[in-house]
Amino acid sequence: MLVLRLLIEGNSIRSTERITNLDRNTIMRLLTLAGEKCEKLMGRLIVNVPVKDVECDEIWGFVQKKEGHKGPEEAHDESIGDAYCFVAIERSTKLVLNFALGRRSKATTDVFIEGLRHATSSQNFQITTDGFAPYVKAISDTLADRVDFAQLIKVYRSPAEGEGRYSPAEVASTEVVPVLGNPDPARICTSIVERQNLTVRMQMRRLTRLTNGFSKKWENLWAAYCLHFAFYNFCRIHSSIRVTPAMESNLTDHVWDLTELLA
Repeated sequence: MLVLRLLIEGNSIRSTERITNLDRNTIMRLLTLAGEKCEKLMGRLIVNVPVKDVECDEIWGFVQKKEGHKGPEEAHDESIGDAYCFVAIERSTKLVLNFALGRRSKATTDVFIEGLRHATSSQNFQITTDGFAPYVKAISDTLADRVDFAQLIKVYRSPAEGEGRYSPAEVASTEVVPVLGNPDPARICTSIVERQNLTVRMQMRRLTRLTNGFSKKWENLWAAYCLHFAFYNFCRIHSSIRVTPAMESNLTDHVWDLTELLA
C-alpha cells in the first residue's frame, strides 16, 4: 500500500522506487492492477446518481511527447502526443461522475457524454461546459431528455510583449451561451471542475508541468487517472463538505481506506 500512497500523493515512479527499494516494473504492475480495480469499482457504484449541477472540462496531458514535437512520420500516429482527460463533476457533492481519456475530439466527447448518462439518474439537472464545439451535439443527442445545458466561453487576452511563455493566460471576457432547455444563469459555472483540474496536476506526477514524469504509455496514464479519481471520490475528505464526495452523494456511509478501495 505504501507504493500506491506515494503515487497518490504525487511521487514519480523513480522516486517511489528509491523510497521503497522496489523495482520500477513492479511498481508499474501494481499501478496497473490498482487502476483496473478502481475502474471496475467506479463503474459499479457510480450509476444512476441523482445530481443537480454538473460541470465538465478537459485537462491536457501527453503520452511520450507533446503534439508539437512529433516528427513528420509521427504526424498521424495517435498513440503518442496530446492526451486529454474529460472530467464531469457534481458541483455540490464534488463527486467525479465520469471521465474519459483520449484525443480532444468528437469521438472522445461522445464516449464521455454516454458515460455521464450512465452515471446520472433520469431526473433533470443543469450542465455547464466550456466552448468546445462537440459538446453541443453530444449532449443534445444523449442527454436532451434530462438536462438544461449552457456553455461558458472564456476569451483569453494575447500575451504582453516580453511575457514568459509559461505565464498563466489572463481571461479578457466570458460569454454565456444557453444551448438546451432553460439553464439558470446563476448556476452556469465551471470553477469547481477547473479547481479539480488543479488537484489532478498537484496529485499526479504525470500531469505536473515542466517535469519529466510524463506517461510513456496510454494504459499507464489511464491507470493513474483511475486510481486518482477513485481515491478522490471514496477516500479523501473534501474540506468544503467535510466528508468524501461518495458519502455526500449517499454512495457510502464512511470514509474508505486504501485497502477497502482495492479489496
